[in-house]
Amino acid sequence: MIQTKPISLEAAASALPELWSPRILGQVNDQYIKVARVEGVFPWHTHDHEDEMFLVLRGALTIGRSEADGGPVTLQPGEFFVVPAGLHHNTSADVETWIALIETTTTLHTGTTVLSQTRSIEEQLG
Repeated sequence: MIQTKPISLEAAASALPELWSPRILGQVNDQYIKVARVEGVFPWHTHDHEDEMFLVLRGALTIGRSEADGGPVTLQPGEFFVVPAGLHHNTSADVETWIALIETTTTLHTGTTVLSQTRSIEEQLG
């Protein structure tokens, strides 16, 4: 994956055809840079071995965590949050929200849980 021109995260997010279906835009070493459009609630899941970074471009994103893990955290545009490996979490947005994600190339979309919303790495490269 060789980058030949600048990429606008917002332009890439605006072009996505569906919600909750991330697209891989680039790669830095063993990390993918992704964008997604989200709205509503995404199911609880866990990534046993990988951290996951969320950056809000537009809207607001809530990352659900148990009270023992600090409770939910809500991100506004320009803010990011890293969900550490092994943390059971979900995400939700009351309005359409555009996000960027940085995830290890081995990170499965819905972690150890397979759902109808699960997108493979091949689909995310689409």
